[in-house]
Amino acid sequence: MSKYLLVALVLLVAVGIWRHKQQRRVPPSTPRRPAPPATPMAMVRCAHCGVHLPQADAVQQHHHHYCCAAHCALGPR
Repeated sequence: MSKYLLVALVLLVAVGIWRHKQQRRVPPSTPRRPAPPATPMAMVRCAHCGVHLPQADAVQQHHHHYCCAAHCALGPR
């Protein structure tokens, strides 16, 4: 009788391990598409020092772009 209990116990452990491994398997996921590239920003040149910077960060005065308020005060070269 005890050998049947031992066989049943071994089978229960084996089935438990098998079910645990089946649950941990991750189904194959669909490949992800790469993110679309960001839209390029318009770049402008500082009228005083010549450095290029995004137009959104530039200080604009009299149709000229400047990299900072100090260069705006100095004016174009």
